[in-house]
Amino acid sequence: MKYAAIHTYAKNPDLITTHRPAHRAYLTGLIESGRLVVAGPFLDDSGALIVYEAESPEAAEALIKADPFFAAGVFQTWQLKPWKTVFGNPGLLPPNG
Repeated sequence: MKYAAIHTYAKNPDLITTHRPAHRAYLTGLIESGRLVVAGPFLDDSGALIVYEAESPEAAEALIKADPFFAAGVFQTWQLKPWKTVFGNPGLLPPNG
């Protein structure tokens, strides 16, 4: 099942910049293991939308808590909801990497 998370970030651009490479490496690993659907930050760096593939809400929460952004305190809050894909246009998404 897919779970969409809207994350809010700490208001600390240096913290975000410092930990972004590790966060993106983690997300790349989730793509490779089939546990990440789509992810990206809001343009104002206030947070991000991340859609996980997980067996349960608890498993999705575990993916969040394993993220380097969580450990570094970048993720301040998040709202996690089951999400159903009805339409999608892969041509509008950037290639992985």
